[in-house]
Parts: sequence; C-alpha cells; structure tokens
Amino acid sequence: MKIIFVCGGTSGHINPALNIANYIRNKDKNAKILFVGSNKGMECDLVKKEGFDFKGITVSGFARKLNISFIIKNVNSIKNLFVSSFQSRKILKEFKPDICVGTGGYVTGAFLFQAFFMKIPFLIQEQNAIPGLTTKLLSRFANYVLLGNDDAKKYIKSKNCIYTGNPIKNINIDLNKYQMREKLNVKSGVPVILSFGGSLGAKLINKVILDVMKTGKYFHIHSCGKNNREFYKLATNMNLQNVKIEEYIYDIEQFMILSDIVICRAGAMTLSELASIAKKAIIIPSPNVTNNHQLHNALSYAKRFNASVIEEKNLNKNTLIKEIDHLLKNNTKVAKKENKACKKVFDIILKLSSKLTL
Repeated sequence: MKIIFVCGGTSGHINPALNIANYIRNKDKNAKILFVGSNKGMECDLVKKEGFDFKGITVSGFARKLNISFIIKNVNSIKNLFVSSFQSRKILKEFKPDICVGTGGYVTGAFLFQAFFMKIPFLIQEQNAIPGLTTKLLSRFANYVLLGNDDAKKYIKSKNCIYTGNPIKNINIDLNKYQMREKLNVKSGVPVILSFGGSLGAKLINKVILDVMKTGKYFHIHSCGKNNREFYKLATNMNLQNVKIEEYIYDIEQFMILSDIVICRAGAMTLSELASIAKKAIIIPSPNVTNNHQLHNALSYAKRFNASVIEEKNLNKNTLIKEIDHLLKNNTKVAKKENKACKKVFDIILKLSSKLTL
C-alpha cells in the first residue's frame, strides 16, 4: 500500500498524521509512506525526525483582513496556489499513491484538491469540535471524514463522517515517576507543573508563567514555543530555581505523566492525550482561532475531567496560582479514556483500499 500524508502549520495538524503513519508502519512493513507539506513549515523537521520521506510544496494561507499588507499577502498566496498545483500533481504522478490522508492546514487543501481532480481517493482527519475551513471545503469530495470530536458532525455536509477520536501516541503510563523526579532534582513533596502554549508558543502565557516561576512554589517545566527565542534567552538567563525551560519539548508525553497539573492551550490533540491519562489541567483557549473552536474544545474537556478553564482576558499570575492550588487539593478520581483512534483510522484505510482492489 502506498499512502501520502499531507499536513502543515502547527503540531496539532502534524502529529495526528505522524501518529497514524507510525501505527501503519508498525502494522504493515511493506507500506510505502510519503509526507507532503509546506517548504517552510515545521512539518519538514518533525516528519524527518520520525524517519519518513518528505516533499515540500510552495503554498501559503490567505489573510481574512482587508488592508494593504494583507492584500499583498493574498496576491502572493494566489501565485503560490498555481505553483503548488503543479508541484502537487508532479508528486502524485511520481509516487502514485493508493490513498491520501489529510490532517489539516492550508497545505492540505491545496494538495488534496489535486488528488481529487486526479481521482485519487482521500480521507480527512479533523481534530476539533468545530471543523476548520479546509475540512469544510474538502468534506464534500472526501471518501471519508474522520472526526476527533463527534460535535463536528453537525458542521459538515457529508454522509461519510465517522467518529474515530483523535489519533494519539501510546503514552507509557508505567514510567517511573520517582526516577524522573530524581533525574530533574525535584525535591520530595514539591508539585510538578508542565506548561506550554502550543508548538509555536503564546506570549501572554509565557509572561504569566514566568511570573509564576519566580514564586518558586512548584517545580516548573515549560515549553515557550519555537517563535519565542527571545523569551527563552531571557528566562534561561534568570537562573531560576526549580525550573526546566525548553523552546520545544519533543518527548512531552513523559512530562505529562510526571506532572501533577498540565497548563496548556485547548488544541484538540493535546486534550486527547490528556484524556488518555485523565490528567488534571488548566486550559487557556487561544482566542485567535477560527470560530473560537478552542473554547469549545476546553469546555468539552472540563465537563468530563478534572480541569479548569481560564480565558486569556482573565489570565494573570494570581488567577493561575489560585487554580493550580485548587486542583492540587482536589483529589477527585477520573477514569482514563482509552484511545484506539489510530487503529480505527487504519481499519478505514484498509477498508477503502480493499474496495479499490475489487
């Protein structure tokens, strides 16, 4: 079987594709897998790190505001659309995939429309409670639309929607927390907090987290994001105690297990990972997303798990510390949510593949 995965933008779109691809690679040693993404996106690094082949295309998103700089950006995006169409068709002709799988980002739309015109079957995997524009546009042409959140179904005009959950990594819940705490020099009885504002980072979250770090109340592990190098330099030069700061944490799952509380955005993949280990969380939805879908994701998680939701307009050092201390005292047990999404997606791919060979 030959499969092309197309994804881009943020790790929230990239990691679902990587998780499905890794599952397929483990189940079918003969599967040939190629990733396609933007030439300038973080997908290039993340995909190659996992050992998959990658081909980049020249594509950029469209701005939705009307001013001179955004109009110029959109003109360039239209030019890139023609370039990416040619590049996409070239990749499809050369690799000859049996199936394509898209997991989001504007690069997905540019590539999968060409797959449709060339009559190559494809699936879309949508992570959020409210689907993005790319998913909505492609859903009527896709063979299947696979949903990470069942609430998304009401926004998609397709009879081929299937709820699978979001494909996450298998998180090793048997990690030795004592050994990890010892390795990090965490003192006995000190709570461990893990925080991050998404793969690219969030300036306000970084600022407030730094204020919390200065109190020294907790052992704090923080990922400030790839777009916040200046913050990383500033924070590391302060030589704070009980702190571990990284620009991006590749093995973040082990720190999720170690931590007592996770402070994070409301990305669908992050919340799916937290649900699989029933982790206490303080969720700060990004207000800068289409249809405010992160708030919907956050409220959905908070209903089922031991979590608090703080909107950015209410975020400061005092409100954050208050919620941390509240959750640390709350010993309510919540059942872990088993995640079999990768298997479900693979089964659907096999089902579609068998139809093609009949």
